[in-house]
Amino acid sequence: MKRYFILTVTALMALTSCTDIDDQLTDKIPFDQFPENDAQSALMVVPVYRPMQDFLDWSGWWFCQEVTSDEMVCPTRHTDWDDGGKWRVLYQHTWDNKTEAVAAMWGRFYNGIVEANRLIEVLNPENLPMIELTPAGAKNLAKLKIMRSFYYYLLIDNYGDVPYVTSFKNAEKQPNKTPRADVFNNIVAEIEESIPYLDESMSKTSVSKGMAWSLLAKLYLNAEVYTGTPQWVKAENACDSVLALGYSLETDPLAPFVTNNQNSLENIFTIPYDEDTYQGFNLHMRTLHYNSNLTFDMSVGPWNGFAVTEQHYNTYPQNDKRKDGYFLVGQQYTSTGQPIVDAVAGKPLVFNPYIPKLVMDASFTPEEIRMSGARVKKFEIKLGAKENLSNDFPIFRLADIMLMKAEAMVRQSKNGDDYINPIRRRAGLADLNNATLDDILAERGREMFWEAHRRQDLIRFGKFNHAWWEKPASDVSRRIFPIPQWAIDSNPNLAK
Repeated sequence: MKRYFILTVTALMALTSCTDIDDQLTDKIPFDQFPENDAQSALMVVPVYRPMQDFLDWSGWWFCQEVTSDEMVCPTRHTDWDDGGKWRVLYQHTWDNKTEAVAAMWGRFYNGIVEANRLIEVLNPENLPMIELTPAGAKNLAKLKIMRSFYYYLLIDNYGDVPYVTSFKNAEKQPNKTPRADVFNNIVAEIEESIPYLDESMSKTSVSKGMAWSLLAKLYLNAEVYTGTPQWVKAENACDSVLALGYSLETDPLAPFVTNNQNSLENIFTIPYDEDTYQGFNLHMRTLHYNSNLTFDMSVGPWNGFAVTEQHYNTYPQNDKRKDGYFLVGQQYTSTGQPIVDAVAGKPLVFNPYIPKLVMDASFTPEEIRMSGARVKKFEIKLGAKENLSNDFPIFRLADIMLMKAEAMVRQSKNGDDYINPIRRRAGLADLNNATLDDILAERGREMFWEAHRRQDLIRFGKFNHAWWEKPASDVSRRIFPIPQWAIDSNPNLAK
Protein backbone atom coordinates (compact mmCIF):
# COMPACT_ATOMS: atom_id res chain seq x y z
CA MET A 1 0.00 0.00 0.00
CA LYS A 2 1.31 3.45 -0.89
CA ARG A 3 2.09 5.88 1.88
CA TYR A 4 1.36 9.61 1.40
CA PHE A 5 2.33 12.83 3.02
CA ILE A 6 0.25 15.97 2.87
CA LEU A 7 1.46 18.94 0.86
CA THR A 8 -0.46 22.15 0.34
CA VAL A 9 -1.56 23.02 -3.18
CA THR A 10 0.48 26.20 -3.12
CA ALA A 11 3.59 24.28 -2.14
CA LEU A 12 3.10 21.82 -4.96
CA MET A 13 2.61 24.66 -7.42
CA ALA A 14 5.93 26.16 -6.29
CA LEU A 15 7.67 22.87 -6.90
CA THR A 16 6.13 22.28 -10.29
CA SER A 17 7.12 25.75 -11.47
CA CYS A 18 10.67 24.43 -11.82
CA THR A 19 9.95 21.12 -13.51
CA ASP A 20 7.23 19.18 -15.32
CA ILE A 21 5.11 16.75 -13.30
CA ASP A 22 2.47 16.12 -15.97
CA ASP A 23 0.50 19.15 -14.79
CA GLN A 24 -1.16 17.06 -12.07
CA LEU A 25 -2.12 19.22 -9.11
CA THR A 26 -3.25 17.39 -5.99
CA ASP A 27 -2.83 17.89 -2.27
CA LYS A 28 -0.67 14.76 -1.87
CA ILE A 29 2.46 13.25 -3.36
CA PRO A 30 2.88 9.47 -3.35
CA PHE A 31 5.70 8.44 -1.02
CA ASP A 32 7.42 6.50 -3.78
CA GLN A 33 7.62 9.72 -5.82
CA PHE A 34 9.34 11.68 -3.04
CA PRO A 35 12.61 13.24 -4.32
CA GLU A 36 15.50 10.85 -3.75
CA ASN A 37 18.48 12.43 -5.49
CA ASP A 38 20.28 15.76 -5.45
CA ALA A 39 18.72 17.10 -8.64
CA GLN A 40 15.15 16.34 -7.61
CA SER A 41 15.56 17.28 -3.98
CA ALA A 42 17.35 20.54 -4.82
CA LEU A 43 14.27 21.70 -6.70
CA MET A 44 12.41 21.77 -3.42
CA VAL A 45 14.84 24.35 -2.03
CA VAL A 46 14.57 26.77 -4.97
CA PRO A 47 11.63 28.86 -3.65
CA VAL A 48 13.51 29.81 -0.49
CA TYR A 49 16.07 31.77 -2.51
CA ARG A 50 13.49 33.74 -4.50
CA PRO A 51 13.14 36.77 -2.14
CA MET A 52 16.84 37.51 -2.63
CA GLN A 53 16.21 38.44 -6.26
CA ASP A 54 14.67 41.72 -5.05
CA PHE A 55 17.50 42.63 -2.65
CA LEU A 56 18.99 45.34 -4.87
CA ASP A 57 15.71 46.92 -5.84
CA TRP A 58 12.16 46.47 -4.61
CA SER A 59 12.97 44.85 -1.28
CA GLY A 60 14.66 48.03 -0.04
CA TRP A 61 17.51 46.07 1.61
CA TRP A 62 20.37 47.50 -0.43
CA PHE A 63 19.01 51.03 -0.11
CA CYS A 64 18.74 50.71 3.67
CA GLN A 65 22.33 49.50 3.97
CA GLU A 66 23.94 52.00 1.61
CA VAL A 67 21.86 55.19 1.42
CA THR A 68 21.85 55.40 5.23
CA SER A 69 25.65 55.40 5.30
CA ASP A 70 28.44 57.91 4.77
CA GLU A 71 29.60 56.44 1.47
CA MET A 72 26.81 57.16 -0.97
CA VAL A 73 23.98 59.57 -1.51
CA CYS A 74 21.04 60.19 -3.80
CA PRO A 75 20.89 63.98 -4.21
CA THR A 76 17.75 65.70 -5.43
CA ARG A 77 18.65 66.95 -8.91
CA HIS A 78 16.12 69.76 -9.36
CA THR A 79 13.00 67.95 -10.63
CA ASP A 80 14.62 64.49 -10.49
CA TRP A 81 15.17 62.12 -7.59
CA ASP A 82 13.21 63.87 -4.87
CA ASP A 83 10.57 61.11 -4.92
CA GLY A 84 8.77 62.53 -1.92
CA GLY A 85 12.01 62.68 0.06
CA LYS A 86 12.33 58.89 0.35
CA TRP A 87 16.08 58.94 -0.38
CA ARG A 88 16.78 62.01 1.74
CA VAL A 89 15.16 60.57 4.88
CA LEU A 90 17.33 57.47 4.58
CA TYR A 91 20.51 59.47 4.19
CA GLN A 92 19.67 61.89 7.02
CA HIS A 93 18.29 59.20 9.35
CA THR A 94 14.81 60.68 9.55
CA TRP A 95 12.88 57.72 8.18
CA ASP A 96 9.69 56.40 9.78
CA ASN A 97 7.81 53.11 9.55
CA LYS A 98 6.10 54.15 6.34
CA THR A 99 9.29 54.94 4.43
CA GLU A 100 9.25 52.79 1.31
CA ALA A 101 12.56 50.94 1.71
CA VAL A 102 12.06 50.41 5.46
CA ALA A 103 8.58 49.02 4.89
CA ALA A 104 9.56 46.76 2.00
CA MET A 105 12.34 44.75 3.67
CA TRP A 106 10.12 43.18 6.30
CA GLY A 107 7.84 41.38 3.89
CA ARG A 108 10.67 40.07 1.68
CA PHE A 109 12.53 38.58 4.64
CA TYR A 110 9.43 36.90 6.03
CA ASN A 111 8.53 35.60 2.58
CA GLY A 112 11.80 33.67 2.69
CA ILE A 113 11.05 32.40 6.17
CA VAL A 114 7.55 31.26 5.23
CA GLU A 115 8.94 29.35 2.25
CA ALA A 116 11.60 27.75 4.46
CA ASN A 117 9.07 26.78 7.12
CA ARG A 118 6.76 25.28 4.53
CA LEU A 119 9.45 23.15 2.93
CA ILE A 120 11.03 22.16 6.23
CA GLU A 121 7.70 20.66 7.25
CA VAL A 122 7.72 18.64 4.04
CA LEU A 123 11.20 17.27 4.72
CA ASN A 124 11.37 17.21 8.51
CA PRO A 125 11.08 13.64 9.86
CA GLU A 126 9.89 14.97 13.21
CA ASN A 127 6.76 16.26 11.49
CA LEU A 128 6.50 13.36 9.05
CA PRO A 129 8.02 10.34 10.79
CA MET A 130 7.04 7.98 7.97
CA ILE A 131 9.62 9.57 5.72
CA GLU A 132 13.13 8.24 6.05
CA LEU A 133 15.29 11.00 4.67
CA THR A 134 17.85 10.22 2.00
CA PRO A 135 21.25 11.94 2.26
CA ALA A 136 20.01 14.42 -0.36
CA GLY A 137 16.93 15.09 1.74
CA ALA A 138 18.99 15.63 4.89
CA LYS A 139 21.29 18.02 3.03
CA ASN A 140 18.40 20.05 1.70
CA LEU A 141 16.73 20.15 5.09
CA ALA A 142 19.98 21.63 6.41
CA LYS A 143 20.03 24.18 3.56
CA LEU A 144 16.47 25.24 4.33
CA LYS A 145 17.23 25.73 8.02
CA ILE A 146 20.33 27.77 7.22
CA MET A 147 18.42 29.94 4.75
CA ARG A 148 15.71 30.50 7.35
CA SER A 149 18.47 31.57 9.74
CA PHE A 150 19.89 33.85 7.05
CA TYR A 151 16.58 35.72 6.75
CA TYR A 152 16.32 35.95 10.53
CA TYR A 153 19.86 37.36 10.61
CA LEU A 154 18.73 40.11 8.23
CA LEU A 155 15.65 40.74 10.35
CA ILE A 156 17.47 41.15 13.66
CA ASP A 157 20.20 43.17 11.96
CA ASN A 158 17.68 45.64 10.57
CA TYR A 159 14.73 45.53 12.99
CA GLY A 160 15.99 44.18 16.34
CA ASP A 161 13.24 42.24 18.15
CA VAL A 162 11.08 40.30 15.67
CA PRO A 163 8.62 37.39 15.76
CA TYR A 164 10.50 34.09 15.64
CA VAL A 165 8.25 31.65 13.81
CA THR A 166 9.44 28.18 12.82
CA SER A 167 6.14 26.56 11.87
CA PHE A 168 4.14 26.77 8.68
CA LYS A 169 1.02 24.74 9.33
CA ASN A 170 0.64 25.78 12.97
CA ALA A 171 2.07 29.29 12.77
CA GLU A 172 0.40 31.88 14.98
CA LYS A 173 -1.52 34.44 12.99
CA GLN A 174 -0.43 37.30 15.25
CA PRO A 175 2.83 36.26 16.94
CA ASN A 176 4.57 38.37 19.55
CA LYS A 177 8.08 39.71 19.11
CA THR A 178 11.01 37.65 20.38
CA PRO A 179 14.00 39.45 21.93
CA ARG A 180 16.83 39.99 19.46
CA ALA A 181 19.30 38.04 21.60
CA ASP A 182 17.00 35.02 21.75
CA VAL A 183 16.58 34.97 17.97
CA PHE A 184 20.36 35.25 17.67
CA ASN A 185 20.93 32.25 19.96
CA ASN A 186 18.34 30.16 18.15
CA ILE A 187 19.67 30.76 14.66
CA VAL A 188 23.30 30.29 15.68
CA ALA A 189 22.40 26.91 17.18
CA GLU A 190 20.44 25.91 14.09
CA ILE A 191 23.27 26.83 11.72
CA GLU A 192 25.84 24.96 13.79
CA GLU A 193 23.62 21.88 13.94
CA SER A 194 23.01 21.97 10.18
CA ILE A 195 26.55 22.48 8.86
CA PRO A 196 27.64 18.82 9.24
CA TYR A 197 24.91 17.73 6.79
CA LEU A 198 26.29 19.93 4.01
CA ASP A 199 28.74 18.46 1.51
CA GLU A 200 31.91 20.10 0.20
CA SER A 201 30.13 21.89 -2.64
CA MET A 202 31.63 25.18 -3.76
CA SER A 203 28.30 26.32 -5.19
CA LYS A 204 27.97 30.09 -5.05
CA THR A 205 24.22 30.32 -5.59
CA SER A 206 22.99 27.91 -2.93
CA VAL A 207 23.82 27.12 0.68
CA SER A 208 27.29 25.64 1.04
CA LYS A 209 29.63 25.21 3.98
CA GLY A 210 31.32 28.41 2.90
CA MET A 211 28.03 30.29 3.00
CA ALA A 212 27.06 28.78 6.36
CA TRP A 213 30.39 29.55 8.03
CA SER A 214 30.33 33.07 6.54
CA LEU A 215 26.88 33.62 8.00
CA LEU A 216 28.08 32.41 11.40
CA ALA A 217 31.09 34.71 11.17
CA LYS A 218 28.79 37.68 10.50
CA LEU A 219 26.59 36.76 13.43
CA TYR A 220 29.49 36.33 15.83
CA LEU A 221 31.22 39.50 14.61
CA ASN A 222 28.06 41.48 15.37
CA ALA A 223 27.12 39.55 18.50
CA GLU A 224 27.81 42.50 20.80
CA VAL A 225 25.35 44.60 18.80
CA TYR A 226 22.71 41.87 18.78
CA THR A 227 23.10 40.50 22.34
CA GLY A 228 25.31 42.87 24.33
CA THR A 229 28.05 40.23 24.61
CA PRO A 230 31.00 40.19 22.17
CA GLN A 231 32.08 36.87 20.68
CA TRP A 232 35.32 37.74 18.91
CA VAL A 233 36.94 34.32 19.40
CA LYS A 234 34.02 32.55 17.78
CA ALA A 235 33.98 35.12 15.00
CA GLU A 236 37.65 34.45 14.27
CA ASN A 237 37.13 30.68 14.38
CA ALA A 238 34.22 30.91 11.93
CA CYS A 239 36.39 32.95 9.57
CA ASP A 240 39.09 30.28 9.86
CA SER A 241 36.54 27.65 8.83
CA VAL A 242 35.80 29.62 5.67
CA LEU A 243 39.48 30.22 4.94
CA ALA A 244 40.15 26.47 5.15
CA LEU A 245 37.70 25.68 2.35
CA GLY A 246 39.90 26.72 -0.57
CA TYR A 247 38.54 30.07 -1.75
CA SER A 248 41.17 32.35 -3.30
CA LEU A 249 41.64 36.10 -3.41
CA GLU A 250 41.52 37.27 -7.01
CA THR A 251 44.66 39.04 -8.26
CA ASP A 252 42.59 41.85 -9.81
CA PRO A 253 40.43 43.81 -7.33
CA LEU A 254 37.70 44.11 -9.99
CA ALA A 255 37.60 40.41 -10.91
CA PRO A 256 34.83 39.48 -8.44
CA PHE A 257 32.51 42.01 -10.10
CA VAL A 258 32.86 41.40 -13.85
CA THR A 259 29.84 40.44 -15.92
CA ASN A 260 30.78 36.76 -16.04
CA ASN A 261 31.78 36.45 -12.39
CA GLN A 262 29.87 33.24 -11.72
CA ASN A 263 33.12 31.30 -11.38
CA SER A 264 35.09 33.83 -9.35
CA LEU A 265 37.42 32.09 -6.92
CA GLU A 266 36.67 34.79 -4.37
CA ASN A 267 32.89 34.86 -4.26
CA ILE A 268 31.26 32.58 -1.71
CA PHE A 269 27.50 33.22 -1.87
CA THR A 270 25.92 35.26 -4.63
CA ILE A 271 22.61 36.29 -6.18
CA PRO A 272 22.79 34.94 -9.77
CA TYR A 273 21.42 37.85 -11.75
CA ASP A 274 20.79 37.65 -15.48
CA GLU A 275 19.82 40.58 -17.69
CA ASP A 276 16.94 38.58 -19.21
CA THR A 277 16.01 35.60 -17.04
CA TYR A 278 16.78 36.71 -13.45
CA GLN A 279 16.42 40.46 -13.37
CA GLY A 280 16.81 42.89 -10.50
CA PHE A 281 20.37 44.27 -10.73
CA ASN A 282 19.81 47.81 -12.02
CA LEU A 283 22.08 49.90 -9.79
CA HIS A 284 23.99 51.11 -12.86
CA MET A 285 20.76 52.69 -14.09
CA ARG A 286 20.46 54.63 -10.83
CA THR A 287 23.99 56.06 -10.89
CA LEU A 288 24.92 56.63 -14.55
CA HIS A 289 24.12 59.92 -16.30
CA TYR A 290 21.33 60.06 -18.86
CA ASN A 291 23.93 60.16 -21.63
CA SER A 292 26.22 57.46 -20.21
CA ASN A 293 24.44 55.05 -22.52
CA LEU A 294 26.87 56.39 -25.15
CA THR A 295 29.83 55.18 -23.09
CA PHE A 296 28.53 51.66 -22.79
CA ASP A 297 26.44 51.36 -25.98
CA MET A 298 23.42 50.75 -23.78
CA SER A 299 20.04 50.15 -25.35
CA VAL A 300 18.39 52.23 -22.60
CA GLY A 301 19.11 55.60 -21.02
CA PRO A 302 20.20 55.60 -17.35
CA TRP A 303 18.47 57.70 -14.69
CA ASN A 304 21.28 59.94 -13.30
CA GLY A 305 20.87 59.60 -9.55
CA PHE A 306 23.12 57.87 -7.00
CA ALA A 307 26.68 59.06 -6.43
CA VAL A 308 29.50 58.34 -4.02
CA THR A 309 29.91 61.03 -1.38
CA GLU A 310 32.96 63.20 -1.95
CA GLN A 311 34.28 62.39 1.54
CA HIS A 312 34.21 58.67 0.80
CA TYR A 313 35.67 59.11 -2.68
CA ASN A 314 38.59 60.95 -1.10
CA THR A 315 39.38 58.04 1.23
CA TYR A 316 40.95 56.25 -1.75
CA PRO A 317 44.60 57.23 -2.30
CA GLN A 318 45.39 58.32 -5.84
CA ASN A 319 47.38 55.13 -6.48
CA ASP A 320 44.59 52.85 -5.25
CA LYS A 321 43.58 50.67 -8.21
CA ARG A 322 40.04 50.57 -6.86
CA LYS A 323 39.63 54.34 -7.27
CA ASP A 324 39.78 54.22 -11.07
CA GLY A 325 38.12 50.83 -11.15
CA TYR A 326 35.10 51.73 -9.03
CA PHE A 327 34.32 55.27 -10.15
CA LEU A 328 33.66 57.48 -13.17
CA VAL A 329 35.05 61.02 -12.87
CA GLY A 330 36.12 63.72 -15.30
CA GLN A 331 35.25 64.05 -18.98
CA GLN A 332 33.09 61.19 -20.24
CA TYR A 333 33.52 59.60 -23.66
CA THR A 334 31.54 57.47 -26.05
CA SER A 335 32.55 53.87 -26.63
CA THR A 336 34.54 55.08 -29.64
CA GLY A 337 36.40 57.76 -27.69
CA GLN A 338 34.42 60.88 -28.60
CA PRO A 339 33.73 63.45 -25.82
CA ILE A 340 30.13 63.33 -24.62
CA VAL A 341 28.15 66.55 -24.35
CA ASP A 342 25.34 66.83 -21.82
CA ALA A 343 22.18 66.99 -23.91
CA VAL A 344 20.50 69.66 -21.75
CA ALA A 345 23.39 71.70 -20.38
CA GLY A 346 24.99 71.80 -23.83
CA LYS A 347 28.42 71.44 -22.21
CA PRO A 348 30.94 68.59 -21.96
CA LEU A 349 29.78 65.81 -19.65
CA VAL A 350 32.29 66.03 -16.79
CA PHE A 351 31.66 64.20 -13.52
CA ASN A 352 32.85 66.22 -10.54
CA PRO A 353 33.23 64.37 -7.20
CA TYR A 354 32.08 67.54 -5.46
CA ILE A 355 28.32 67.63 -4.77
CA PRO A 356 27.29 71.17 -3.79
CA LYS A 357 24.12 70.28 -1.89
CA LEU A 358 21.90 67.34 -1.00
CA VAL A 359 18.94 69.18 -2.53
CA MET A 360 19.85 71.05 -5.72
CA ASP A 361 17.02 73.27 -6.90
CA ALA A 362 16.75 75.63 -9.87
CA SER A 363 19.25 78.03 -8.28
CA PHE A 364 22.05 75.61 -9.15
CA THR A 365 23.64 75.42 -12.58
CA PRO A 366 22.71 72.62 -14.99
CA GLU A 367 26.26 71.28 -14.61
CA GLU A 368 25.93 71.11 -10.81
CA ILE A 369 22.52 69.50 -10.98
CA ARG A 370 23.26 66.98 -13.70
CA MET A 371 27.00 66.23 -13.38
CA SER A 372 27.96 66.46 -9.71
CA GLY A 373 29.16 63.38 -7.90
CA ALA A 374 31.47 60.57 -8.97
CA ARG A 375 29.43 57.73 -10.45
CA VAL A 376 29.86 54.04 -9.73
CA LYS A 377 31.04 51.33 -12.11
CA LYS A 378 32.40 48.82 -9.57
CA PHE A 379 30.31 46.09 -11.12
CA GLU A 380 31.33 45.88 -14.76
CA ILE A 381 28.93 47.55 -17.15
CA LYS A 382 29.52 45.64 -20.36
CA LEU A 383 29.15 47.14 -23.81
CA GLY A 384 25.54 46.74 -24.80
CA ALA A 385 24.34 46.56 -21.20
CA LYS A 386 20.59 46.50 -20.66
CA GLU A 387 18.42 47.85 -17.87
CA ASN A 388 19.44 44.84 -15.76
CA LEU A 389 22.97 43.48 -15.41
CA SER A 390 24.09 39.84 -15.55
CA ASN A 391 26.77 40.23 -12.87
CA ASP A 392 26.22 38.00 -9.85
CA PHE A 393 26.02 40.06 -6.64
CA PRO A 394 28.14 38.71 -3.75
CA ILE A 395 26.45 38.46 -0.38
CA PHE A 396 29.64 36.91 1.03
CA ARG A 397 33.13 36.91 -0.50
CA LEU A 398 36.62 36.06 0.68
CA ALA A 399 37.97 39.61 1.01
CA ASP A 400 35.16 40.34 3.46
CA ILE A 401 36.02 37.23 5.49
CA MET A 402 39.71 38.24 5.60
CA LEU A 403 38.85 41.72 6.85
CA MET A 404 36.49 40.19 9.41
CA LYS A 405 39.28 37.88 10.57
CA ALA A 406 41.64 40.87 10.91
CA GLU A 407 39.04 42.78 12.91
CA ALA A 408 38.29 39.88 15.25
CA MET A 409 42.00 39.47 15.89
CA VAL A 410 42.64 43.15 16.60
CA ARG A 411 39.68 43.23 18.97
CA GLN A 412 41.46 40.45 20.88
CA SER A 413 44.69 42.51 20.96
CA LYS A 414 46.26 40.35 18.26
CA ASN A 415 47.92 41.47 15.03
CA GLY A 416 45.65 41.17 11.99
CA ASP A 417 48.08 42.50 9.38
CA ASP A 418 48.36 39.18 7.54
CA TYR A 419 44.69 39.41 6.59
CA ILE A 420 44.30 43.08 5.72
CA ASN A 421 47.57 43.57 3.84
CA PRO A 422 46.94 41.12 0.96
CA ILE A 423 43.83 43.15 0.12
CA ARG A 424 45.80 46.39 0.24
CA ARG A 425 48.61 44.96 -1.89
CA ARG A 426 46.10 43.86 -4.50
CA ALA A 427 44.87 47.45 -4.65
CA GLY A 428 48.45 48.72 -5.08
CA LEU A 429 48.80 50.09 -1.54
CA ALA A 430 51.61 49.68 0.98
CA ASP A 431 51.31 47.28 3.89
CA LEU A 432 50.07 48.49 7.24
CA ASN A 433 52.06 47.80 10.39
CA ASN A 434 49.95 46.88 13.43
CA ALA A 435 46.66 47.85 11.80
CA THR A 436 44.19 49.49 14.15
CA LEU A 437 40.42 49.19 14.24
CA ASP A 438 40.20 52.55 12.49
CA ASP A 439 42.48 51.19 9.76
CA ILE A 440 40.23 48.18 9.35
CA LEU A 441 37.02 50.20 9.17
CA ALA A 442 38.59 52.48 6.56
CA GLU A 443 39.78 49.50 4.51
CA ARG A 444 36.38 47.85 4.76
CA GLY A 445 34.87 51.08 3.45
CA ARG A 446 37.18 51.08 0.44
CA GLU A 447 37.04 47.37 -0.34
CA MET A 448 33.40 46.57 0.45
CA PHE A 449 31.92 49.74 -1.06
CA TRP A 450 28.55 49.32 -2.83
CA GLU A 451 28.12 45.77 -1.44
CA ALA A 452 25.61 46.63 1.33
CA HIS A 453 27.95 46.29 4.33
CA ARG A 454 28.51 49.90 5.36
CA ARG A 455 25.52 50.45 7.66
CA GLN A 456 26.31 47.33 9.66
CA ASP A 457 30.01 48.18 9.84
CA LEU A 458 29.38 51.73 11.06
CA ILE A 459 27.02 50.43 13.74
CA ARG A 460 29.52 47.83 14.96
CA PHE A 461 32.27 50.47 15.15
CA GLY A 462 30.00 52.95 16.95
CA LYS A 463 30.02 55.55 14.15
CA PHE A 464 26.66 55.14 12.46
CA ASN A 465 25.10 58.02 14.38
CA HIS A 466 27.93 60.49 13.77
CA ALA A 467 27.40 63.58 11.66
CA TRP A 468 28.71 63.64 8.10
CA TRP A 469 28.14 65.69 4.96
CA GLU A 470 24.56 67.03 4.90
CA LYS A 471 23.60 64.67 7.72
CA PRO A 472 23.51 65.77 11.40
CA ALA A 473 24.24 63.41 14.27
CA SER A 474 21.37 60.99 14.81
CA ASP A 475 20.01 59.18 17.85
CA VAL A 476 21.22 55.67 18.69
CA SER A 477 17.64 54.47 18.21
CA ARG A 478 18.36 54.81 14.48
CA ARG A 479 20.57 51.73 14.63
CA ILE A 480 17.47 49.70 13.88
CA PHE A 481 14.53 50.42 11.63
CA PRO A 482 10.95 50.57 12.91
CA ILE A 483 8.61 47.72 12.10
CA PRO A 484 6.49 48.80 9.10
CA GLN A 485 3.11 50.32 9.83
CA TRP A 486 1.43 47.92 7.42
CA ALA A 487 2.76 44.98 9.45
CA ILE A 488 1.57 46.52 12.72
CA ASP A 489 -1.87 47.10 11.19
CA SER A 490 -2.01 43.36 10.43
CA ASN A 491 -0.59 42.31 13.80
CA PRO A 492 -1.02 44.79 16.68
CA ASN A 493 1.31 42.67 18.84
CA LEU A 494 4.20 44.12 16.84
CA ALA A 495 3.56 47.52 18.39
CA LYS A 496 4.29 46.23 21.90
